[in-house]
Amino acid sequence: MAADLAEIERMIAEALPGARVSVIDETGTGDHLRAKVAAPQFEGLSRIAQHRLVKAAVAERFDDGTIHALSVRTELPG
Repeated sequence: MAADLAEIERMIAEALPGARVSVIDETGTGDHLRAKVAAPQFEGLSRIAQHRLVKAAVAERFDDGTIHALSVRTELPG
């Protein structure tokens, strides 16, 4: 089952209000994705903590097998 990229973006945006989110399918299979997220919630957090916030937002899609891999790039808005 291929991930719905708009749904994944929405899940991240809902978990991190005010974030700019883009998600792309890296392989064309719909289960290996790359997310770029700029969120004010990342202020003062380590890169690992930032990535954990993003992955936690879509944990349901990992759990149901929709997503197998998610590469994350995070930054502060600006």
